[in-house]
Amino acid sequence: MTPEIAFEPRAATKKLLREARSGALATLMPGAGDPYCSLVNVATAVDGAPLLLLSTLAVHTKNIVADPRVSLMLDERRDGDPLEGARVMLMGRAAVTTDPADRRRYLARQPEAEMFAGFSDFAIYRVAVSRAHLVAGFGRIVDLAAADILTDVSDAAALLAAEAGAVQHLNEDHADTLRLCATRLLGAPDGEWRCAGCDPEGLELQHRRSALRLPFPRRVTEPGALRHVLKALAEQARAT
Repeated sequence: MTPEIAFEPRAATKKLLREARSGALATLMPGAGDPYCSLVNVATAVDGAPLLLLSTLAVHTKNIVADPRVSLMLDERRDGDPLEGARVMLMGRAAVTTDPADRRRYLARQPEAEMFAGFSDFAIYRVAVSRAHLVAGFGRIVDLAAADILTDVSDAAALLAAEAGAVQHLNEDHADTLRLCATRLLGAPDGEWRCAGCDPEGLELQHRRSALRLPFPRRVTEPGALRHVLKALAEQARAT
């Protein structure tokens, strides 16, 4: 009998967060306070904070301006009954971010947004997560704090500075390796998998509208360590 894999709510939530391409955004209508829900595309900042591209013309953006409190529901979009799959509800406050890294990471995850991201009425919003509620199956319902699901980047300045170049290098010179890692280590269908982001805990891989998280076997905080970890993962993928 195959042993049951131990349930790790923090890891499960981080996976949902990093692999999400879209979600349901809940905001509050000014005055009445009625809940308003809308569908949005999602990416993550390097620490895992959700990133949204919103227009000032949209109702949800006007709601955020009046009251920044939001909830964001993400799910794993599996086949079959969606209620049998894992999902997480994130609570926090949304605000405009002008960090170039946030913009770059959003467009790497949502490249089709490039055509209108520069319009004057659009801006990237970052959700400062305060807590989360994970539902991952029977008996697997857990409340988590922000520190449980966000990635500590306080000691990773060197990696953050090198991220854009590292991602470009992987996509231009190591596309076959990314493909092997996705198909052999993560069980993904074959395709032109590319890297959409890198952080101390893993890579974000993407093919069309599918996204996968490739976790590192150990924490990485600078480019030299990243090269060693990626080399080991490539060797593991080739040997699988």
